[in-house]
Amino acid sequence: MHLPWQPPMTAPARRWGLAVAVAALLAGAGWSVPALRTLWEPQAAAVLDPDVCVVAPPTPYNPASGLPLEAARAVPADVRCPVCGMFPARSPDWAAQVIFANGDAQFFDSPLSLFMYLNDVPRYSPGRSAREIVARYVTDVSGKTWTDASTAFYVHGSSARGPMRAGNLPAFASQEAARRFAAQRGGEVLAYGAVDAGLIGQLAAPQGHLH
Repeated sequence: MHLPWQPPMTAPARRWGLAVAVAALLAGAGWSVPALRTLWEPQAAAVLDPDVCVVAPPTPYNPASGLPLEAARAVPADVRCPVCGMFPARSPDWAAQVIFANGDAQFFDSPLSLFMYLNDVPRYSPGRSAREIVARYVTDVSGKTWTDASTAFYVHGSSARGPMRAGNLPAFASQEAARRFAAQRGGEVLAYGAVDAGLIGQLAAPQGHLH
């Protein structure tokens, strides 16, 4: 069958024909111009749910380190605090850690984050419990060394500002060192047992630590 010869379409005619075809296609597919515009527009970045916590897996014990299983260890540069998501290695004067019975370690950006963690271990490390923790360490502000968190002293209410730009309970190996610090920077000296759930909640809530 031979179709009669037709003159070639001009450019305006071709554009009109294309527009009609696209419109027909969109109508058949149930699209609308606003819907197409939405498709072409760049999408906004996803916003994280504020109730979602950062998952920071524990760091396994390395037998090649030569350290006893329960000993404090250096903070790896890439680990994150399971409470607030910060990198503890960036704030070495405030860092803290806990060691589990199998040698796994969790690192924290501050003593406050450590206390929050100890107050509700399963919340920040699903499947773990406080009973599995065999050692707790904080950084002694005076000597810049690890010290047992349970025998350390903490200054609450001083002018010192920690990683979260708040008073994150600077820690000291000795009560005398803590008193000297409080005399210079303000605040009261607290023993480990005096840092209770009420104080932890008071310090944590304004900083957005609570997930």
